[in-house]
Amino acid sequence: MAMNYDYLIVGSGLFGATFAHQMTKAGKKCLVIDKREHIGGNVFCKEIEGINIHWYGPHIFHTNDKEIWDFVNSFVEFNRFTYSPVANYKDTMYSLPFNMNTFYQLWGAKTPEEAKLIIKTQVENNLVKKPKNLEEQALNLVGTDIYTKLIKGYTEKQWGRKATELPAFIIKRLPIRFTFDNNYFNDKYQGIPMGGYNKLIEGLLEGIEVKLETDFFLEKKELMKLAPKLVYTGKLDEYFDYSLGHLQYRSLNFEHQILDAENYQGTAAVNYTDSETPYTRIVEHKHFEFGKQAKTVITKEYPLEWTPQNEPYYPINDTSNEDLANKYKKLKELEPNVIFGGRLAEYKYYDMHQVIGAALHTAKNELNVR
Repeated sequence: MAMNYDYLIVGSGLFGATFAHQMTKAGKKCLVIDKREHIGGNVFCKEIEGINIHWYGPHIFHTNDKEIWDFVNSFVEFNRFTYSPVANYKDTMYSLPFNMNTFYQLWGAKTPEEAKLIIKTQVENNLVKKPKNLEEQALNLVGTDIYTKLIKGYTEKQWGRKATELPAFIIKRLPIRFTFDNNYFNDKYQGIPMGGYNKLIEGLLEGIEVKLETDFFLEKKELMKLAPKLVYTGKLDEYFDYSLGHLQYRSLNFEHQILDAENYQGTAAVNYTDSETPYTRIVEHKHFEFGKQAKTVITKEYPLEWTPQNEPYYPINDTSNEDLANKYKKLKELEPNVIFGGRLAEYKYYDMHQVIGAALHTAKNELNVR
C-alpha cells in the first residue's frame, strides 16, 4: 500500500479538523479518519425539529483572542449568544455566575458592601488555614450559603465523590462578581455558530478526504502505511495500549427529549445544584440560536463513572492521574513521527478556542520544521 498522504489524522474534532485545514492550505495531502459515524467529535450537532442539538453537551465558544475569533468566523458567522445559566436548588432559582443578582436572591443584599460583609463573615466562621479537601477550600472562598446551595451537590454529582474526598486544588478560585451581571464568561468574544457547529467543521474539512466509522486501532497496521506522519487526537493511554495502566476520566449520559412546547425553561441551561436530583443540568438547545420553533428539545445531563464502554469527556486531573499522564507523555518522545493533540491525547481540559489555538500553533511549527 503506497503512502498517498502527508498526514493521517485520527479524529475529526476541532484539533484534527483545524490541523487538516492548515496543512491542506499549505499544499499537504491529509486523510482524516474517525470511528464515529459523523465528523466534529464532541461539537457535533444533530438537527431535530429544526433545532441544532448539541449532541454531546452544550458548547459555547468564548475567547479573548481576536485572531482565533476571526478564524472561526471565516467559516461560519457566530451569533451574539451570551451564556447565562440559572441554578435550581430545591425549586428556588438563583442567577449564575455568583453575582449581585445571586446575593439579592440569597440574602436580599442590595449593595456590594452588604454582600461582601455577609461572605466575609461566613468565610471567617469556617476558615481553615490549610484546606485539605474541596469542601474546606470552597468554604474558605465563598462561605456557607453559596457552597451549600450552589456548589456542594452539583460538584459531588459531577465528580461522583463527596466534596470532602475531592482534592482542594480542583477549586483554585471561585469567581465572585459584585455587579448585576449574569454573563458567565468574561471573554470579549462569545457566541454560537449560526446553523450549528457542523458548519464550522464542514468548513474546516472542505476538500479534505474523510473516512468515517474507521477505528484506528482495528486497522492500525494498514492505516500507518498511508502517511509518513500521524496526528493522533484519541486517548493518550490507548495509543500506548494501556501499557502503564488506565488514565481516569468522567463520562456523561445525555437524555434527549422532544417536548410539545415552544419554551420549556426560558434559558439555555438550568443547573440542578441539590444532591437529590440525579442530573446536573437541563439544556434547552433552541435558546443557543434564539429559536422560535413550535416544539423544543431538552437534554438532561447525567454524570457517569467512566468505563471503557463509555465516552471519556474530561480527565480527572488529580495527583495520581497526572503522575501517570506524565509517564505516558515521556513515551511520546519515542514517537517522533506522531503529533499528539487535543483534550484526550494531551490528557488536559481544554476550552474550544484553546484546542483551535493549539492546532494552529502545531501546524505552524510543523510547516516551519519541514
